[in-house]
Amino acid sequence: MKSVLHLLIPVMALSACTGPLSLYYREGESVARAQSDTTQCQVQAVQNVPVANQVRQSPPTYWPGRTYCDSRGYCHRSPGWWQPGQVYTVDVNAGLRNSVEAQCMAQKGYRPVSLPPCKQNVKASVAAQRTTKLPPLGTESCYVKFDDGSFQIITPGQAG
Repeated sequence: MKSVLHLLIPVMALSACTGPLSLYYREGESVARAQSDTTQCQVQAVQNVPVANQVRQSPPTYWPGRTYCDSRGYCHRSPGWWQPGQVYTVDVNAGLRNSVEAQCMAQKGYRPVSLPPCKQNVKASVAAQRTTKLPPLGTESCYVKFDDGSFQIITPGQAG
């Protein structure tokens, strides 16, 4: 389980650098407990719905030749060619595994939320302080990401 945590923490840190912060939320819960519950549900989901990769290939593309004409009106055509399709891998169980994870978290009282990054004026209006307990959210709630991977949830107009 520790190895799973070591893998998830850097992935979560990298994935939330520029876009929204997506997490499971239960007002008043500690961030540490929410992260622990999330990891527990992710592990359970992987155990119940394992990775099932399938190798697939997109269709090939035909590129027709070009016609070239000289100033006298004589034309010739270069041959066309086929470009093979790209080979890629799909985990056909990913959707079901995500549903199992979400169901597990819902049973623990969490709901998924996605918070946008805070604008500079909002960041500047509050002291930087890591969120340790999930605060009440509002329509203007946003987050600030710190270099160590932690975050601060800010709801303008509310203390905390």
